[in-house]
Amino acid sequence: MSSIYTLAIHGGAGTISRGSMSAEAQKDYEAALTQALETGEAWLKTGGDALTAVEKAVVVLENNPLFNAGKGAVFTHEGQHEMDASIMDGKFLFAGAVSGLKHIKNPVLLARKVMEEGTHLYLSGSGAELFGKKNGLAFETDEYFYVPLRYQQLQDALKSDSIVLDHTVTKPDKFGTVGAVALDMHGNLAAATSTGGMTNKKHGRVGDTPIIGAGTYANNTTCAISCTGHGEFFMRAVVAYDISCLMEYKGLSLKEACRIVVYEKLVKLGGEGGLIAVDNKGNIELPFNSEGMYRGSVRMGEEKFIAIYK
Repeated sequence: MSSIYTLAIHGGAGTISRGSMSAEAQKDYEAALTQALETGEAWLKTGGDALTAVEKAVVVLENNPLFNAGKGAVFTHEGQHEMDASIMDGKFLFAGAVSGLKHIKNPVLLARKVMEEGTHLYLSGSGAELFGKKNGLAFETDEYFYVPLRYQQLQDALKSDSIVLDHTVTKPDKFGTVGAVALDMHGNLAAATSTGGMTNKKHGRVGDTPIIGAGTYANNTTCAISCTGHGEFFMRAVVAYDISCLMEYKGLSLKEACRIVVYEKLVKLGGEGGLIAVDNKGNIELPFNSEGMYRGSVRMGEEKFIAIYK
């Protein structure tokens, strides 16, 4: 039994500098992060479970077109949306993951439904959407997911024939993956992550977000992790699980494990990004090796922390 709760959230990492963002835009992002943090914390305050807290926080971010998840998901090469999400319960090591979703309003809710109702851990594409229909998940039309800014990003990418990492840009109008991690007052950890992937991505590309152990991981004996960045590198480094491993098998602190993985291992591979992490003692780490990361955290009885830049 834990006597405290902690919650951390992120809205993507990448080339995010003060000079590239107006004061008004910064306020919008800070307000959005604050809303997600307060929504998750309100649940934890009442003794609520970590799993529902991370789900609630991620839903807030999925519903906000400022972030590349849910409503704000970026366009693929074919001009469609392919969203991915996952969620994990640290108590039983249960997890649910989905990818290639085109019309599910909140992918994280489908990931949880897969975890709780399905016989499989990971569902993709039309099969995942059919499972969502059978389980009463909310669907939306293409118009709902159409955000002019995202469409312009696709046009720019098509002109240069580039696949654009949503979080690595010089303009403040392209952001990435969202996620949340929490420890509840019952001592349970949970993590959830959701994304629209990369602008102009081709061939049904899937990143680290729905891969348990790469982009998302939670284990009550160690920590809960949600990643954001260049997914290919996070998969190769098995980032989320690696931090848990370093804690479980080498006895490292959360801080030291995060330092090794984010600032040494990922950098050696050429991987840019960051993650949010909480351990079973209530410690919080928000490391990133990019210029910035949209992030926030709160620990019971303490002031909320919201930040964007280094």
